Amino acid sequence: MATTFIDLTNQILRELNEVELTIASFPSAVGIQAHIKDCVNRAYLDIGIDEPKLPFLRLGMSGTSTSGYANITSPFDTDPMYGNVSIDTTAGTRWYKLKPTSSRPTEDYGAVDWNNFYLTTVGITNETAPYVSKNLKFTTIEDWKDFRRVSENADDSDQAVGGEPNLVIRSPDHSTFGLSPIPDKAYRVWFFAYQQITKLEEYDDEVLVPDMYTNVIVAKARYYCWQFKDNPQAAQFAMEDYKRQFDQMRSNLLDPHPTYIRDDRVRFI
Repeated sequence: MATTFIDLTNQILRELNEVELTIASFPSAVGIQAHIKDCVNRAYLDIGIDEPKLPFLRLGMSGTSTSGYANITSPFDTDPMYGNVSIDTTAGTRWYKLKPTSSRPTEDYGAVDWNNFYLTTVGITNETAPYVSKNLKFTTIEDWKDFRRVSENADDSDQAVGGEPNLVIRSPDHSTFGLSPIPDKAYRVWFFAYQQITKLEEYDDEVLVPDMYTNVIVAKARYYCWQFKDNPQAAQFAMEDYKRQFDQMRSNLLDPHPTYIRDDRVRFI
């Protein structure tokens, strides 16, 4: 069973020897109980700020489109290394919203892996082998404007012949991505996206963090609590505990790699 808002709040209250909240009293909490709820929320949101690309924040299963653009409905209908979001291009159109359903920043993705954009014709209607399959190299909007825009655009209205894209461009407001050259036909662009952590409201709101890592939230909430109680030494201990546990979580989830050294030199006898 996933850890809930009330679980974390009551854990901190027990540590402080304060009265725990019940399901009935949770919405109307006041005083120290209300403050602990705020501390838990601050700590929870901090995780998304400190590392927005943690695996449990992924938007969906790799190899399954969640954008609504692709005709993919079950896991691994395509290569899971492509990404977890796909968007189909249109001939002559350069710019595409990262999240087509978003209308304001609070609805955008929490993070996007710009180093893992992938272009393919796999899954495009009427496309057959050999398929186009290639990585898209990231370029800044400044470099694109300096070195490509004039040659690719006949004017500012993006009227160009187009071609097979090889670069992905991030818009200044980070809400859209562009392709260079302008696509000459339909392609499918895959990438990895991560959702935003949102504020906990109801007593049974589940945290996205796996149970084995919820102590990271508790440690940071404890830090905010001791700050409120004007106990800098205890706050410092709590912050050190948070940093240690957060670094361990990030190492376990993001940094596993082989530890051996391989010698690929040719040996002559």
